[in-house]
Amino acid sequence: MRQAALVSKGLGLPLPVAEYPGAPMVDSDEDMRQKVEKHLLPAIIQGLTQRHLTPAIPSSAEPEPGSVVFSGSLHDIEEHFHKNLWSDGLPIIPPTSEAVDEFLRFTDRARDEVIGVLPQEGREASTLSVAVNGVMAGCRPEYMPVLLAVVEAIADPQFRLEDAGSTPGWEPLIIISGPIIKTLDLNYGPGVMRIGRQANSSIGRFLRLYMRNLCGYRILPGDGDKGSIGYTFNVALAENEDWARDIGWTSFGEEMGFHSDDSAVTVQSVVCVSPPTYSSGTTAEGHAQQFVDAIYRAFSYWAYSGLKRGFWHSVIVIGPSIAKVIAKHWTKAQLREFLVKNATMPASQMKHFATKTGGMELDFEGLVKEGLLQKDYVTTSDPDRLVRMIVKPEHIGIVVAGDPGRNQSRGYMANHSQGTRTSKKISLPRCWPEWIKARQSS
Repeated sequence: MRQAALVSKGLGLPLPVAEYPGAPMVDSDEDMRQKVEKHLLPAIIQGLTQRHLTPAIPSSAEPEPGSVVFSGSLHDIEEHFHKNLWSDGLPIIPPTSEAVDEFLRFTDRARDEVIGVLPQEGREASTLSVAVNGVMAGCRPEYMPVLLAVVEAIADPQFRLEDAGSTPGWEPLIIISGPIIKTLDLNYGPGVMRIGRQANSSIGRFLRLYMRNLCGYRILPGDGDKGSIGYTFNVALAENEDWARDIGWTSFGEEMGFHSDDSAVTVQSVVCVSPPTYSSGTTAEGHAQQFVDAIYRAFSYWAYSGLKRGFWHSVIVIGPSIAKVIAKHWTKAQLREFLVKNATMPASQMKHFATKTGGMELDFEGLVKEGLLQKDYVTTSDPDRLVRMIVKPEHIGIVVAGDPGRNQSRGYMANHSQGTRTSKKISLPRCWPEWIKARQSS
């Protein structure tokens, strides 16, 4: 109910809200019927026929952008930010005027330029707000062009940021491409997805902090994040682009439509991470089959959701040594074709998962008629026929990263239409060549 009030406030609309008492998915049919008749239906009727405003949530006047909100010791500042829910529970770097100005030096945008108005709380995503949260997250000033591109990505309507507080508790994943990987010393080798390298860690933390502070996606005692269990933020992922090109593959960034000289960010949701997947052998098919058996089997439970929406974004981070073996025999397109063909599951099991998750019916015939699925999903009426988990091959992202001395890969699955894969080019400021030159001479 508090989240509903928050959404209403962010939209600037007084919305009537009807509340179902409890969780309908664990109620018996009779209990559900009684709750609907005694509680839900009267509230719906009242909301439709009477002037009924959403319950107000406590609010206070927010400080003006760029104003000084507190002065004191580091301990006192930390306590003030925690008390006001302006932090993620971890220590923050105080965003002093001097620190923020240093970040703003790394963009040609005006400090008050607005990138977009972000849900849930309807705040303006300004250049200044990006700098402030970048400081707080522990980023370096030169990361500012990356941070701006990340915010551009989540502000794009196709990303559907408004769904970021949903119950699956998905987390965004930032994938960085292009020359800026080496310029900013991003890790793309062993431990690529572990906290430890400043660029990967702080950029990943920035996005979660920004979604909390600007958008209002806060767990209790906040209001906006209804992730039932959730998990922590992802560090930024960078590709070993030199290795990818050496084995004859295009980089992930190039597959997203960018030139090899472009630096870019791609942001997508992640609702499930596969186990570490080890594969061996000298054939492409052997490694690809292990992806099917380990990575996509871990994704099978959530596959129905992608089919209902007509796309199914996943990312496979392939260890460099494994990618080298596969590339000797297959292109990326051939790898994707194999995965689409072989990542299957019984239709009855997919329908079962859909029903148990949210009481949703999975109608293959209806989805084919709507054009969301191809006809091969209904070639027979056998309830246990095998159906494809992946809707289209182009929905599979392939990134080469990790330890070249080991044989491990890992998969990341999106929450389908929520947090859709979105890419933006990184715009470098006029001072960039001067900064590069100064850094090289130091």
